[in-house]
Amino acid sequence: MPKSENQKLKLLYIADMLRKETDENHGVTVPDIISMLEKNNITAERKSIYSDIRALQDYGLDIEMTRENGCRYKLLSREFDLAELKLLVDAVQSSKFITAKKTRGLIEKITALASGFEAQELTRDVKVLNRIKSENENIFYTVDGIFSAINNNCDITFKYYEWTPQRKKVERKNGMLYRVSPWALIRDDENYYLAAYDAEADIIKHFRVDKMQSVTVLEGVKRLGEKIYKEKEKSGYYSRGLFSMYHGEEETVTLRCDNTLAGVIIDRFGRDIIMAPSEDGYFTVMVKVAVSDLFFGWVSNFGSKMKITAPSGVADAYKAHIESILAQYK
Repeated sequence: MPKSENQKLKLLYIADMLRKETDENHGVTVPDIISMLEKNNITAERKSIYSDIRALQDYGLDIEMTRENGCRYKLLSREFDLAELKLLVDAVQSSKFITAKKTRGLIEKITALASGFEAQELTRDVKVLNRIKSENENIFYTVDGIFSAINNNCDITFKYYEWTPQRKKVERKNGMLYRVSPWALIRDDENYYLAAYDAEADIIKHFRVDKMQSVTVLEGVKRLGEKIYKEKEKSGYYSRGLFSMYHGEEETVTLRCDNTLAGVIIDRFGRDIIMAPSEDGYFTVMVKVAVSDLFFGWVSNFGSKMKITAPSGVADAYKAHIESILAQYK
């Protein structure tokens, strides 16, 4: 039988068919494979298909032959199993910083990693209540630019915007460029933040990545502020003490907590934290935090079950914070 022009693509077509049309519960027969090849202008004999399957197995594809309903071939294992793909789909759908358009595109790519039968399960409608998606379609290019600057040890410039009550985007600083030394991308409270050193202010600042635009990498302009960033990173500032990425003065704060909040404290500050129990159903714990309104808001979530006992300056600031809120209702 004369070989067709597409003969060199034969193995690729067979491998593609196995990936798309087979899994643990579904297989294809040799006649199925021959029919598929004919549709792609490739002629094949039964014996050559057996040889091709062996070649793909030698290459590393986990292909199994079963004799249920005739001789069938299945691709059993892939780079990701179905449970892992479901987690990826759910993570993309629930991520606030990924736009709706980009969400659809990513899910299409993820489902392509499964068989056609498994893909039907991946496209199920996962409803995430109150999930607001970002509107910044350029966020992936922004992230790519930031990573490029970090990898090449360069500064960046960008424009930063905020929303008005009229639902309009307004550039901060009248559209002037921000210039910083980027050190890390951090995900917190379902948003991406850039941790960067501001040389003018001599501090680490944090920027919502989806609010950044026109990111430019300053080739040859080396980053500054490494020591300051490393000190914060080493202290656990980002993993435990920073609340919703709001910057504040770092303080070691003593909290008196109801015993029912032990899990809350461990979830927030880690299992290495030392909690000193008392006989009245409370325990005391000392934690290092960035004191901000967001920290005060976190404490107030627990009402009378949590109290700031030291230092007195932080306790007084918390009291003033609560009083300023109550004053609006008088």
